[in-house]
Amino acid sequence: MTKRPEEIELMAESGRLLAQVFGYLNQMSLIGMTTMQVNDLIDRFIVQELDARPASKGQYGYAYALNASRNEVVCHGVPSPNDVLQSGDIVNFDITLEKNGFIADSSKTYLVGEVSPLAKRLVQVTYEAMWKGIKAVRPGARLGDIGHAIERHARRNGYSVVREYCGHGIGREMHEDPQVLHWGKPKTGLLLREGMVFTIEPMLNQGRPTVQTEGDGWTVVTRDGQLSAQFEHTVAVTGNGVRVLTLRPEESVPN
Repeated sequence: MTKRPEEIELMAESGRLLAQVFGYLNQMSLIGMTTMQVNDLIDRFIVQELDARPASKGQYGYAYALNASRNEVVCHGVPSPNDVLQSGDIVNFDITLEKNGFIADSSKTYLVGEVSPLAKRLVQVTYEAMWKGIKAVRPGARLGDIGHAIERHARRNGYSVVREYCGHGIGREMHEDPQVLHWGKPKTGLLLREGMVFTIEPMLNQGRPTVQTEGDGWTVVTRDGQLSAQFEHTVAVTGNGVRVLTLRPEESVPN
């Protein structure tokens, strides 16, 4: 479950490359692009420019380099040539990258063009909630502390937390132990130890937390049709706190 220091450095290299993928994505206007076009560009960038592998491609039979989850899609949205991004949309791109045998996982919700204030607020609070969870990570803390920090911030701002999907351990495999819930009670759950590596990836809904899976077997949507947003980072427990392995160039760790 825990990683050796040299393994964490390899994961950090995968994380640095994945941050470059989001830097590349940040340069796209997105308006008028299809989610399949975005997928193909990201696939090519990872393979040809970074000499790495899109880790989701082929995992569990999935055929693409990313998930593209737009508006009411909570997670696992499948890229499509018919899914055209329009001004006013919010869209989460969830991307995994493998280099030297180790995987990093991250996601970001993008504002496409002119987005409503209500949608912007959902995205901002979701981003803040992720960081609330990350800031709870330290040796001696427990997984319940992470979930509690996220859920408390979401509820204070009038949003619900999706419970069916969670963060996860990661390393040579995309999904390892432990499961990292985005809700919970303080001082409960697994004790965090130096060397643990896992993702924190809360999904917040405008309305109720209930979700359903579409007929393609992948795409998860809010049951009430309201918006959902998500952010994700891969983190490592250090000797005195937390290290964000997928930190992007435009980001800084909040105080």
